[in-house]
Amino acid sequence: MKSIEELQKIKDQVLEEIKLRDNDSNSIQVEVGMGTCGIAAGAREVMQAILDELNKRKVTGVKVVQTGCIGLCAEEPLVIVKQPNKGTVIYGNLDPNKARQIVAQHLVNGLIIEEWVVNE
Repeated sequence: MKSIEELQKIKDQVLEEIKLRDNDSNSIQVEVGMGTCGIAAGAREVMQAILDELNKRKVTGVKVVQTGCIGLCAEEPLVIVKQPNKGTVIYGNLDPNKARQIVAQHLVNGLIIEEWVVNE
């Protein structure tokens, strides 16, 4: 059994992740495609990397949610970044490392990583 301190630390980490999933409507929204093809391609790991990186960098104002099939199965895992007054960007063929770079470049620095953008 874990100590009370260890359990409290786990609880605090989970609560921080929940905050990343529940912000106001003016926040940036990051959607991770979690249809069966997305999950098979690694979408769970991509979503966890995004949550971890946002938490590590103490980024606020970003809502992270999962969504169903986006319809671009060959491009999975897919992540959609929606920014109020800035439009929507769809990233494809991601892995956890690329997901972390999207947080650093796009969400923190405002720079779209063009080579990973999927053209519908």
